[in-house]
Amino acid sequence: MAGGRAGAAAGPGARGRAGAAGGRGAGGRGASAGAGAGAGPGPGPAGLRAGAGAGAGGRGGGLLPPALGGAGGAAAGLAVAAASAWALRRAFSSGSRPYQGNVGDEYDAWTNEGILEHYWGEHIHLGYYTRAEQGQKGGAFRKDFKGAKADFTDEMLKFSLARAPRRILDVGCGFGGSSRMLARRFPEAEVLGVTLSPAQVRRGKELAAEQGLTNVDFVVQDALKLSEAFEGGEFDLVWACESGEHMPDKQLYVEEMARMLAPGGNLVVACWCQREETAAAPFSEEEREELRFLCEEWAHPYFISIQEFERLMAGAGLEGIRGDDWTYPTLPSWRHSVWVGVEDPWPVVKAGPRIWYKTTREIVTLERMHRAFESGLMQYGLIRAQRPLGAATSAPGPAGGRGQAQSWIAAWRERTQARGGSGADASPPAAAAAAATDGVEGARAWIAAWRERSQEATSDAPLKFKGSAEGLADQRRYDW
Repeated sequence: MAGGRAGAAAGPGARGRAGAAGGRGAGGRGASAGAGAGAGPGPGPAGLRAGAGAGAGGRGGGLLPPALGGAGGAAAGLAVAAASAWALRRAFSSGSRPYQGNVGDEYDAWTNEGILEHYWGEHIHLGYYTRAEQGQKGGAFRKDFKGAKADFTDEMLKFSLARAPRRILDVGCGFGGSSRMLARRFPEAEVLGVTLSPAQVRRGKELAAEQGLTNVDFVVQDALKLSEAFEGGEFDLVWACESGEHMPDKQLYVEEMARMLAPGGNLVVACWCQREETAAAPFSEEEREELRFLCEEWAHPYFISIQEFERLMAGAGLEGIRGDDWTYPTLPSWRHSVWVGVEDPWPVVKAGPRIWYKTTREIVTLERMHRAFESGLMQYGLIRAQRPLGAATSAPGPAGGRGQAQSWIAAWRERTQARGGSGADASPPAAAAAAATDGVEGARAWIAAWRERSQEATSDAPLKFKGSAEGLADQRRYDW
C-alpha cells in the first residue's frame, strides 16, 4: 500500500505529472455497484415492514396511514430500498480520501486503529507468489499472507543488485517491516526509515526494540525534502517500497533519492503504476474514471508509468536503469488480503460501525485494484538504478548549523563506538579527525572515512552494471 507507506509533501508538485488520471465516466462501476446493491436493501425493507403492518391495521403509531397499507406499503418499501441502494452505489463510486497533503494523517489513523497491522503484519505492501504457488491445489491463498510479503522484500533486494550496503535509507518506510528485515540481513549496516507519520515512527521503534535490533532507526521526514535534512551521497542503498504512489511530485521524489546515493550506490523502487499512455493507446473515459477512483480512495495524487520512472531516473543522472512489470507475482495479494479477513473477521466485528463501513470500502477498493491490475490498466513496477561510481552528489547541504543528518551520524558514531570496544571502526582516521566537527564538513569527513574503511574491508569492488534507459524494451520474462 502504497503502501505504503509513504513520505509525501504537503503541496502538489508541478513536475512529473505525465499520465495523471482525469475525466469522469462509467469505468469500474461493476464492483462498486455490486457492493452498493448488496448492502442497501438490508436496512431498507426491514424498517418498512413494521410501518406497513401498522398502517394496514389502522393502529396509532404506524409509519404509514391505512390508505398506504398492503400493496402501497410494499411499493414504498421497494422505493426506500432502491433509494438506499442508489445512495450506497453513489457513495462507493467516488473516492472518500482524495489527496490533500493528508498522507501522514491517514497512516496515523491506520496505525492507531491496529486493523491494518493485525491483518497485514509488519509489511504494508503486496506479497510475492511464484507460478508454482499460484498453480498449486487451492491456489495462492494457501501461502501464508504475511510470509508472502517477506518473500517480496527478499525478491526486491535481489532485484536491486545491492551488495553488502553499509548505509541504507528506506523512503516511506511504513512502520518499518522492510527496514527491520534489511537490518537483520545486514547486521553491520545502519538502516534509517523515513515517513510522514509520527504514529508509524513510534510503532517502528517499538517493534525494533521488541526484536532487539539496534542498527535501525526511524524519523519523521518528508521524502521530497531529503536534501534539507541529510547530507547527499551518504547511502549505499536507497529503498522505496510503495511510497511513490503518494508523492505529489514524482520527479522531485526521484531526484531527492538520487541525491542521497553514494557513488556506486543502488536505488530500487517498487510502485503501483498506470500503463503507459500513448497517442496510439490513449486512456478511455472509463479508464480515466477508474484511475480517478483509485487515486481518490487512498490519498494518491496521481500515478505514472514504469517507463516514466525510467525517464525520471535517467534525468537524475543515474545509470543501469531497468524497469520490470511484476504484476503477475503480486496480483494475488489483492484478493488474498480480503480472504484473510474472511478467515478472521472478529477484529473488525468488534471494532464497531465506523470500522465496518471503512472496511467495506477497503474491500471494494481492493477488488477494483485487482481488476485494474488484471486488465493491464495498472502495472506493478520494479525499477532499479545506480549512481555512477565517479559521480559527486549535487545535493545541497543544510543551510547551516547542526542538521538532522549530522545528529543522526553523531548517534551512529556513538552506537558504533559502544559496540566496537577500541572504537577504531567508529572514528575517522587522523587526517580527517581535525575536520570531524559538527556541521556539513564534519559529516562529509566522517562519511568519506567510513567509505574508505568499507572499501578496504570488502574484497569485491562495488558492482557497476550496464543497462538501457529503455528498460522495458528488452525486458526479460520471469518464470515466477
